[in-house]
Amino acid sequence: MLEPPIITVNTVLSLMALDYPSNKLSCYVSDDGCSPLTFYALNEALNFAKIWIPFCKKYDVQVRAPFMYFSTPPHHLHSSTQFQYDWKTLKVEYEKLERKIKEAEENRIGWHEESGIDLAAFSNISTKHHPSIIKILWENKEVSDELPHLIYVSREKSFKHHHHCKAGAMNVLTRVSGVLTNAPYILNVDCDMFVNNPQVVLHAMCVFLNSKDDLEDIGYVQTPQCFYDGLKDDPFGNQLVVVFEYSARGIMGLQGPFYSGTGCFHRRKVLYAQFPHHTIYFLDGKASEQELIKTFGYSKTFAKSATYAFKDQNTNTSGYPPKGLLNNNLEAANQVAGCGYEISTSWGSEVFFSFT
Repeated sequence: MLEPPIITVNTVLSLMALDYPSNKLSCYVSDDGCSPLTFYALNEALNFAKIWIPFCKKYDVQVRAPFMYFSTPPHHLHSSTQFQYDWKTLKVEYEKLERKIKEAEENRIGWHEESGIDLAAFSNISTKHHPSIIKILWENKEVSDELPHLIYVSREKSFKHHHHCKAGAMNVLTRVSGVLTNAPYILNVDCDMFVNNPQVVLHAMCVFLNSKDDLEDIGYVQTPQCFYDGLKDDPFGNQLVVVFEYSARGIMGLQGPFYSGTGCFHRRKVLYAQFPHHTIYFLDGKASEQELIKTFGYSKTFAKSATYAFKDQNTNTSGYPPKGLLNNNLEAANQVAGCGYEISTSWGSEVFFSFT
């Protein structure tokens, strides 16, 4: 665990509160440190999310990371008595959440027992050598105004296998999400970068789903990174103003800027090395079992989910995996999160993030 858990919690809360039907969203948190503290913080944040998300949507909150939202007085446009009461209530609850996480972070005696959270999976393990741990913290039961799925993922690590850093973690998230929810689009966000526009998903979908001007060839849509409270005029160049405001815009007509690593919406089937408009070789039954294993690995569940991902979204009426059954595919999810899953496959070379 490299980032303080409260930072990760704020990122997760800002993503779960997006202006989009909750039953069409899933939030996966990749914990490469396999930290019981991160797992604990997410469980505590889930309780806060049940009041935070309705508040954000009721009052059309723009910045939905609570630490940033509560850093300034309430907006003058919201002056009703009810809003003032709700604002103060939420602020108190967020401060309680912060305090709980801080006390756990400082290793206050007894926080494991007092939390009531099952942390047995984290017993007697090393951050560099442990089995995969995948937990469904919250499952949406196809209710659009409920919380979205929240899923904790810590991939398997072993001293015998290179973990390939962020690329390896992102590949695991792609496979795990493929067997559990298999959404046609994936947004990846670093744990220290919250969402400052709750309608960003709608904006990205407008680009992906617009059929004019050959936009069906778009593989990913990314948003620029913005940094708060930076030094005036960016004297050290670490706010990336030149990169995002000038360089990136200057090459928009040349297949767009390079992938910047965060704040990016990916088309899933493109991550599987398929162009959006191509006829899919795997869908017509021509691919042999060896070809399927080479491309997708030895999980038949994942291979099946990948073939569904290749289909046009509008014609995929059956869907895979079946909705509302996340726990049924946990065994497959742990399998594709294994540290040896990518051996002798195209993962890391032809499919998704490259290891080189």
